[in-house]
Amino acid sequence: MNTVVHKAHTRGVANYGWLKANYSFSFANYFNPERTGFGVLRVLNDDFIAPSMGFGKHPHENMEIVTIPLKGALKHKDSMDHEEVIQPGEVQVMSAGSGLQHSEINASTSEETNILQLWVVPEENDVAPRYDQKMFDKSMKENKFLTVVSPKDKSDEHALWVHQQAYFNLGNFSKGSSGSYQLNNTTHGIYLFVIEGAVNAAGENLTKRDAIGIWNTEHISIQSNTDSKLLLIEIPMN
Repeated sequence: MNTVVHKAHTRGVANYGWLKANYSFSFANYFNPERTGFGVLRVLNDDFIAPSMGFGKHPHENMEIVTIPLKGALKHKDSMDHEEVIQPGEVQVMSAGSGLQHSEINASTSEETNILQLWVVPEENDVAPRYDQKMFDKSMKENKFLTVVSPKDKSDEHALWVHQQAYFNLGNFSKGSSGSYQLNNTTHGIYLFVIEGAVNAAGENLTKRDAIGIWNTEHISIQSNTDSKLLLIEIPMN
């Protein structure tokens, strides 16, 4: 088993006034040659957006984009005529494919919103752009991971899908509980991100917003030291 630990305080940071951003990997004005991604995972941004502010219309292409709201609500509008609001408990996927434009604005006029946004390199370029979102909060079971995003060729009615052999899993674990995850493909790696709480994974103690990359293993075990909320991504390593 190989591991790499990314502590929360080692992330790139930026404060634009309306946006306070934390970059797990090189992004925008933050560049770290040792943090350019993990496998096909290229972006994991932890964004805090001021009331009524956000990202105006901007383009994307050939990237699978997953957005997970943690607090507040986010207004989405795109060139495919989707105009939606996403809230905590929901997950949004967008295949930029051959190209699209979209905007993301805090839906509240008085409260900050916090989102995680992740970008994954697709296994096929120039696909038709697409958008989807789904509420998962009622499907969550304590001390177990729930797959919220899976590959297109392995998708079912329970999860959203992307154009990549990637699996996004969310889990709520109570203090003193343990959990495990069996990889779908042993050539893949795992990127575990602690949204809230504190856990031990692969022999490492991790707290809020810490992360660990793990590869060359078939499964991992997790012990939760406090009530914890976790994001676990299984992804191809090349």
